[in-house]
Amino acid sequence: MPLALLALAIGAFGIGTTEFVIMGLLPQVAADYQVSIPAAGYLVTGYALGVVLGAPLMTALGTRVSRKRMLMLLMGLFIAGNLLSAVAPVFGLMLAGRVVASLAHGAFFGIGSVVAADLVVPEKKAGAIAMMFTGLTVANVVGVPAGTFIGQTAGWRLTFFVVAALGVLGLLGVAKLVPEQPKPEGVRLRHELAAFRNVQVLLAMAMTVLGFGGVFAAITYITPMMTEAAGFAESSVTWLLVLFGLGMVGGNLIGGKLADRKLMPLLYVSLGALAVVLALFTVTAHHQVAAAITITLIGALGFATVPPLQKRVLDQAAGAPTLASAVNIGAFNLGNALSAWLGGIVIASGLGITAPNWVGAVLAASALALAVLSSALERRDTRHGSRIVAGATPEPATVGAAHH
Repeated sequence: MPLALLALAIGAFGIGTTEFVIMGLLPQVAADYQVSIPAAGYLVTGYALGVVLGAPLMTALGTRVSRKRMLMLLMGLFIAGNLLSAVAPVFGLMLAGRVVASLAHGAFFGIGSVVAADLVVPEKKAGAIAMMFTGLTVANVVGVPAGTFIGQTAGWRLTFFVVAALGVLGLLGVAKLVPEQPKPEGVRLRHELAAFRNVQVLLAMAMTVLGFGGVFAAITYITPMMTEAAGFAESSVTWLLVLFGLGMVGGNLIGGKLADRKLMPLLYVSLGALAVVLALFTVTAHHQVAAAITITLIGALGFATVPPLQKRVLDQAAGAPTLASAVNIGAFNLGNALSAWLGGIVIASGLGITAPNWVGAVLAASALALAVLSSALERRDTRHGSRIVAGATPEPATVGAAHH
């Protein structure tokens, strides 16, 4: 794998840390600003919505500059947002800092996915994308637990100063290691927008929203869920987040390896199993050992879907993939925002601290239904294409179907 992937992974590590570390710090932040836990959950929802809006906006703004320069500008924005969060005297400014940092997220991963895929031969594209996302998953093993520990012992503001420093490392890494990769000639914003007329691109994005939304329904409220339902000490949340991160690392690497060969079967298995595990979490959340195992599985099954869904979008939007790739990253975070909001609603309505797990199970099952629909439409289109060329060999359509 090219060294440039390391630079992308470093940037992903910083972004992953700031995205996920807030879950371990929600009680401290809520207490400091004197707001409720569901209100503090807006720091998750706001970040996620910022990614949704920032992904297409920042990618569109970046169509006139090289991908490397845009990645560097995005890391600068990320640093500024985290510094604002670190010094914010009131909750509104803290939320604004989260949104500013989030504007860099979708475009960084979207453009980074295209850069990573272009650095390797076609049959290793999903693996290269997974390698970049390894930074995001390792953040959950190292960055998030360390940030949670720092926040619980030295104050949550220091955590965000440290995250800003990670952004500086990411910026230097991109500047030093990522090669100049000019935008392909002749590709304009209208070409990028044309990808959204492809129903398979839209279905893949909808799977992303619902599938990863299932993960965040449970994980957003992991701290109150584990302390109130499972009886863990607040300090134990750190190692529970390590287990979640280890699951993510494993799921991401396995997903990257299998997505180049068995993309749709991988999605069936991971989404179906995720729905079952999330439903079981409503029971296992009350038992410490079972809860720890379940959290690991949620991380693994959730992130096993990331490389195949991202590759699915790149494949279906071939020719002008940058905007579609970035918007799909926004789709992950739309799922995060939707599930964090729904999770807050079911808790506030008195259904119990484990109720968000049911929300997650329904979202993941809905994503599985869309995966089945997507395959059915693809088989129909393949058969239709074969009939049109009756008398000619249908091999290209067959090969394309097998590839996906």
